[in-house]
Amino acid sequence: MTAADRLTDALYGLGWSTVRKLPEPVAVRLGDSVADLAWRQRGKGVQRLESNYARVLPDAGPERLRELSRAGMRSYLRYWMESFRLPAWSEERIRRGFEPKDVHHLTDGLASGRGVIIALPHLANWDLAGAWVTTELATPFTTVAERLRPETLYDRFVAYREGLGMEVLPHSGGTAFGTLARRLRAGGLVCLVADRDLSASGVEVDFFGDTARMPAGPALLAQQTGAVLLPVTLWYDDTPVMKGRVHAPVEVPGSGDKAEKTSVMTQALADAFATGIADHPEDWHMLQRLWLADLDPAKGPS
Repeated sequence: MTAADRLTDALYGLGWSTVRKLPEPVAVRLGDSVADLAWRQRGKGVQRLESNYARVLPDAGPERLRELSRAGMRSYLRYWMESFRLPAWSEERIRRGFEPKDVHHLTDGLASGRGVIIALPHLANWDLAGAWVTTELATPFTTVAERLRPETLYDRFVAYREGLGMEVLPHSGGTAFGTLARRLRAGGLVCLVADRDLSASGVEVDFFGDTARMPAGPALLAQQTGAVLLPVTLWYDDTPVMKGRVHAPVEVPGSGDKAEKTSVMTQALADAFATGIADHPEDWHMLQRLWLADLDPAKGPS
């Protein structure tokens, strides 16, 4: 492990061990202070955030984009402060922390016994939404996590999410898809963050007027297992409560081959994601390159 890796792991460990013990108002102020400091330094992440917001709001000028990126960094640090503190939240605090709309799409899908796939973009706090599902609906689920460096940091994230009631599979390796399919055929729930392709072999979609690539997995799983595919979008407002919406199911097209069906379904997910992101762009934590025109073909997503 390099010195940088050890420092990264130590900082995240400090967050989970220390921030979780802070009174909530103190944690909120700390998050805002760290966000503002990072925003003023205008590192690569902040610049990329503004560049991505410029695609979402093409008519926004530099001043508006600066305002959005500051709000975006505060939203991003709110996600981290909540995530560090989530393991110490009571079940009642988790229930109070999230108010989703149209949950009947999810409960109806689970009641059907077909299995349900939830697909989300990087909006607000998907870990809190997952904790709400395992607490309020008493429904465990399976998800996939990107392999992180150092390995000890990945282990921390797995332990954190497992502590919230999630089964976590590594993104790398060929076994995740088969395990997800088995969970769905048994009537289970699978939740996937699905607005950024990590394999460089995803599906091209039109996203805010330009081409991006998103993972094929949700659509392929729905076709292979017959599971219900539900887009979900999340957002913060001025209260401590996160809001969300479960969108109507994305149906498998009645005609076309597998690739064509996958393309149509992934575009439908992208359209649902775009609706939520356009309504609450400051809560979209996309500090990486996404659109194909922004990617280095030699390196893939970054």
